[in-house]
Amino acid sequence: MPDTPVPAPRGTSDSVAPVLEAVGVSKHFEVRNRGGNNAVVRAVENAGIALHRGRIVALVGESGSGKTTVARILGRFYAPTEGEIRLHGRPVAAGGIARRDYFRKVQLIFQDPFGSLNSLHRVRYTLGRALKLHGHARSRREVEDGVIDLLRRVNLTPPEQYLDKFPHELSGGQRQRVVIARALAVRPEVLLGDEPISMLDVSIRLDVLNLLAKLRDEEGLALLYITHDIASARYLCDEIDVMYAGQLVEGGPKEAVIQSPKHPYTRLLLDSSPDPGRSLAAGSASEGLFTATGELGEPPDPADPPTGCRFHPRCPFAMDECRESFPERTEFPDGQWVHCWLHQKGRAHLLAPAPPAQSLKETRP
Repeated sequence: MPDTPVPAPRGTSDSVAPVLEAVGVSKHFEVRNRGGNNAVVRAVENAGIALHRGRIVALVGESGSGKTTVARILGRFYAPTEGEIRLHGRPVAAGGIARRDYFRKVQLIFQDPFGSLNSLHRVRYTLGRALKLHGHARSRREVEDGVIDLLRRVNLTPPEQYLDKFPHELSGGQRQRVVIARALAVRPEVLLGDEPISMLDVSIRLDVLNLLAKLRDEEGLALLYITHDIASARYLCDEIDVMYAGQLVEGGPKEAVIQSPKHPYTRLLLDSSPDPGRSLAAGSASEGLFTATGELGEPPDPADPPTGCRFHPRCPFAMDECRESFPERTEFPDGQWVHCWLHQKGRAHLLAPAPPAQSLKETRP
C-alpha cells in the first residue's frame, strides 16, 4: 500500500489557497404545495465558503437554515442552481472532474451513524470495500492490514475486536468512528461533517470532537463542521460562519465572532446558549436580544422568504434598507466579516451586549 502523504504544517503557504470552496452558490428546489401548485424553496442563496488544509470551519445556525444543503452541494449530492464549486481552484462542473476522483478527495460524514452503515455487513467488509474501490488495497492481506490500520486511527482498539461486528453490535460512538474510518479509507483531503455528534451520547461527544481535531492536526485535513451548538464550534474549530434562512450573515475567526458578534442573529445564538449568570439578573432577561427576537415570530418559510435580509422580520434593529436589499459584505481588520446594514449606517453600537449581571456573591451583604 502506498504511504499516506505527510501533511504540510499548519500556517504554511500551502494552507493559503482553499482546497475546496463554494463561490456564490444558490440552491432552489421545486416542490408541489397542498394546492397542487409548484413552488420554489430557496434553500441557499449566494453562499460562499472556503475550506483550507489543516483548518476546521464551523457552519452554525438553527435547524432549517440550509447548513446540510451546503454540505450536500459541496459533497456533490446536489448540483447548485447558481454559482460553482471549486476543488484546488478548478471549477467542478458536470464532467469537469470524474465523480470518483472527486469523492476520493471529498467525503461526507452524516448525522446518523446507524443510517450511514449497511446493517447487513460487518465492519471488515464496510472498510475493506472502500479500500478496494479506490485502489488502496488489492490482496486479502493488504485489505486486512488496511482495515486494522483504519480502526486504530479512529481509536477502536484492539481492532481485532471490531472486525466482525455488525453495526447493531456497536454503540453510537463506535458506529460514528467506523463511519469516519470509512471516510478515511479513500485518503480524502476534505471531510464534511453534518452534525456528526448530535446523535451521540453526551459522554462521548468530546472524544469524537478530539478525534476530528487530531485528523486536522496530524493529517492536514480540511474540515467543515456543521452544528447548531456554538459551544462545540468554539471548542473544535478555527473559524465560524453563521447561516440564517439560507443566507450566510457573518463569519471569521472563532474568538472574534463569539467575543464580538457583528450580526443580530449571531447575538441571538450566543444569548440563547445556557448562561447561569444571565438568570441571576431579575430584570435583564427582558432586555436581552434573545427575548426581544423571540417575541417577533419564527424563521421565514424558504418557499416565501422576505426580501432583503431574511432576518429583518425578527430583528429589533431592522431599518427600511434591511427590508429592501441584502447588504454588501463589511470586512474588519481581524478577518471577521458581516452582512448587516447596521455597520453601513453607523448603528453598530446597538449590538453591544448589556452589562454583565452581578454575581450572587456581589449581591450578598
